Amino acid sequence: MSSSTVIRDARPEDAPRLLEIYAYYVEHTAVSFEYDVPTLAEFENRVRNTAARYPYLVAVRNGRTLGYAYAGPFVGRAAYRCSCELTVYLDRAARGGGLGRMLYEALEERLRTRGICNLYACIGWPDAEDEYLTKDSAAFHERLGFAKVGEFHRCACKFGRRYGMIWMEKIIGPTM
Repeated sequence: MSSSTVIRDARPEDAPRLLEIYAYYVEHTAVSFEYDVPTLAEFENRVRNTAARYPYLVAVRNGRTLGYAYAGPFVGRAAYRCSCELTVYLDRAARGGGLGRMLYEALEERLRTRGICNLYACIGWPDAEDEYLTKDSAAFHERLGFAKVGEFHRCACKFGRRYGMIWMEKIIGPTM
């Protein structure tokens, strides 16, 4: 990865570019199960609300934001406070170059210092790969030490097709 790549905290002014990155996944893939691209105001609220409680990171190379990753609550009940769900999105032209790994490693380190022990990823899962959804995200998470811990079969519909969902987990701290 280029030495000019910087991983930093997201700022409010990043929202338009982050939304631009995310919009591709909403409109052209089943990576996101959203049907409609959020408005800028809605997306700004998502960024602001998440960043108020959890790390929200962006990857910037040569002055251009190429991806982002953030943590959020896992399930949302107090008993799960030592666990987080992670999300990462990259500019489609920036995939495969180690940027996702850089974001996740930085996110993991910040979460570890906050006492987070379990990381989870909710991933769209095709019965058979197609032009909207592959198994690349699961392979990415597996390379980073995540293991598949659950599967929901054909639970989502997008682009007139049925997709499943898997949960992957990585333990980064003591489990008592």
